[in-house]
Order: sequence, then structure tokens, then C-alpha cells
Amino acid sequence: MIYTVTFNPSLDYIVSVEDFKLGLTNRTSSELILPGGKGINVSTVLGNLGIENTALGFLAGFTGKEIERRLKEMGVASDFIEINEGVSRINLKLKSIDGTEKLMEKLDKLGEGDVLFLAGSIPTSMPDDMYQKIMAKLDGKGVMIVVDATRDLLLNVLEYHPFLIKPNNHELGEIFDVELLTRESVVPYAKKLQEKGARNVLVSMAGEGAVLVAEDGSVYDTPAPKGELKNGVGAGDSMVAGFMAGWMEKHEYRHAFHMGVASGSASAFSENLATKE
Repeated sequence: MIYTVTFNPSLDYIVSVEDFKLGLTNRTSSELILPGGKGINVSTVLGNLGIENTALGFLAGFTGKEIERRLKEMGVASDFIEINEGVSRINLKLKSIDGTEKLMEKLDKLGEGDVLFLAGSIPTSMPDDMYQKIMAKLDGKGVMIVVDATRDLLLNVLEYHPFLIKPNNHELGEIFDVELLTRESVVPYAKKLQEKGARNVLVSMAGEGAVLVAEDGSVYDTPAPKGELKNGVGAGDSMVAGFMAGWMEKHEYRHAFHMGVASGSASAFSENLATKE
């Protein structure tokens, strides 16, 4: 027979709230009450694994009686000593379900053939390895992930082999501490990012054009189309969107690259973001 001893058992009261706010009224979204304490936890798991055991220790008051009652319900044998004074402790555990957890729940539904864009910076209120956590969670599920981020945010996800990354030439240069001003000069450094794990590397270069170093070994480059620059904000984002739209249409890198360049340029030549026309 196996025995466990818990000198200080508890009634664990676990409550979850949506986005806990200090100093305000917070309403619970779920509640759970369990017998707790390290020895009791061991007894519980042993029981779950089909191994008979007996929990020993001390119980007191109404909480002690509730601990014993719940253990019996769970099929855990116990032989506690009852103390006439005081009460066994109540251990309150508060779980704040934040937006990050909700997002992870939504991402759990992604699977083979889905596409996920991770774009931009991460607010200071979130873990700085958030992109890594997301990609680790989706690793092996067949999700095509596109990452458009800078420096460490980008470098730290390469081990998860994103389908596409899109640094601009200045961001690429900063990573390797070089100045990259021509389309030809970015190719070897884009290939270095491939060596680190990226499948396809699309480099935007504003008026100089763009370069794609593709997973199949091909390299595409083109100067920027001629047009009047009206608003460069969002042009890089538009290029990423256009590339993936082209890829989903034909699964062909040349077509995807041209769609990307066309979409980025169309945004740059417009007051707002590119339209299909």
C-alpha cells in the first residue's frame, strides 16, 4: 500500500475571470473547487493511474469535512486525523483569461492549407516571444505562416520555417550590419535567412523594386513600376498580401512575385491601399 502525508491540506478554490482588472468588480467565468495540498495531489494522481493509496494528514472545521467529502467522491481513500480547533485552509487561485489565451484558442483551429500572417511589432504588455509561441503551437500542422516583422522578432521565428518572410532592404541590412542598396546585393543575404530556416524571402526595396529568393532555388527581381508616389504607408504590407493572393491562385512563384510587386506599387500610387482594379 502507498501512503501520502499532507500536514496542511487545502480546499482549492479556482476561479477564472475575463481580463482581470485591479480595483474593479470582476465576475467569474468559471469556478472549480478541489481538494488540494501536495500529498493529496500525489494521492489523486496515483488514484487516476489506478494505484491504490491512502491519504493521511490533518483536517479541521467545515473545510476539512469538505476536503474529505470530495476525496471520497473522487475515489481517493483517506484516513485523516481531525483537529478540533480552527479550519483547514482555503487556497484561492485566480486565473485571468487574457486576450492572448483567447487568441491561442482561436489559432488551435488552424490546420493544413490555412495561412496565418504575423505582422508588425508586439506591444510591451505582451511577451516578446509571442510570435515564437504561436509558431511553436502550430508547428507540424501544415499552416503556412507569413512573418513581416523586424530584427529579433523575425530572426527568432526562423527555426519554425515560416513559409514567407518579408524584410525590406534596410531591415535586411541591419540584421547583417551591411548597407544594401541594389537588388543584386540583397540576394546573398536573403539566402542567409533561408539557411536559418525561412522558406521564401521577399525583400521590398521601395523605388528600387523587389527581390524574391524562393524555396525552389529560383531568384526573381524587378525594378519598381513607374508611377506617382502618393502614399508609401502600407505598400510593404500590400506586397505581402499580393504575394500570397498570387500564390493561392496558381501556386507559382513568378506569378506570386508579380502580384506582390503590383499590389505594393498600387498602394504606393494610391491615397489608400490597393484595390483589385
